Amino acid sequence: MASMGPRLKDIALRANVSQATVSLVLNRKPGVSIPTRERIIKIARDLEYGQTRKDTYGAFEATGTIRFLKIAMHGHTVNRDHDVFIADYIDGLAKGALGHELSLEVATFDRVPVEEIVAGIGGPSLRGVVALGTELGADDIAQFGGVDVPVLFLDTFHDFLDFDFVDMNNRDAVSRIVTYLFENGHRDIGFARSPVNTRNFHLRDESFHHATRALGLEVSERNIFTVDSTFQGAYKDMGEQLSGRDRMPTGLVCTNDIIAYGCIKALREHGFGIPDDVSVVGFDNLPLSSVMDPPLTTM
Repeated sequence: MASMGPRLKDIALRANVSQATVSLVLNRKPGVSIPTRERIIKIARDLEYGQTRKDTYGAFEATGTIRFLKIAMHGHTVNRDHDVFIADYIDGLAKGALGHELSLEVATFDRVPVEEIVAGIGGPSLRGVVALGTELGADDIAQFGGVDVPVLFLDTFHDFLDFDFVDMNNRDAVSRIVTYLFENGHRDIGFARSPVNTRNFHLRDESFHHATRALGLEVSERNIFTVDSTFQGAYKDMGEQLSGRDRMPTGLVCTNDIIAYGCIKALREHGFGIPDDVSVVGFDNLPLSSVMDPPLTTM
């Protein structure tokens, strides 16, 4: 009897996964992490699984590579607190790459000069680059102009730069937050801003003032709090600004959820109830927001 060749269970045993997981990978279905997917594909190739099942082998034979660049220039926003976003980005990119018979590479750069990052982009199989632009300025992005494959930037946008961008509508989102508080009876609304140099933060800062003016609200400078964008930094900075205060605005808009978490901790330690004294709204919809007590209202 002729040999049947390697089977799904042979790959599953070597990869220490279920046969169902192997089937998902070989049929380009979602639901499997990138490291596991890559390990299964390598084992299948080592076993020459594709030699006996060319139709399936062709389904996962990559025709090129997409490279995702996780770039942290200062780490105030691209850090462990926001890894949930990065995981979602990578998962979506992996699914999209598989759908176009491409493989996904992930490269992480922590405080590496942009010119070094750009110099390392290349390779005969590279079909395009997706770069996390959260901490990149316009001058940083302009340095990618010499890259000879398409480059797309996530989580930022700059006019007059000849690249593709995918970004959220910060202005509309902040306007909705302020309007939500206004419609719930708040007329004294404050803002916890961050001086960290990211375009999203700048836009949210500007949009808060624009939205309050549009609603005819006067915002006291005393109710604008400047805090770091990390949890501990926001907690410390907010605590210092609360010293000696016996009154807060009834609503507080925070630049993001991490800042909101730090501010809430400081507010409680200074005797302010959430939401009895201060209704706090964040931005980002991080998973932790839903399990806080009370759950954080967030965009």
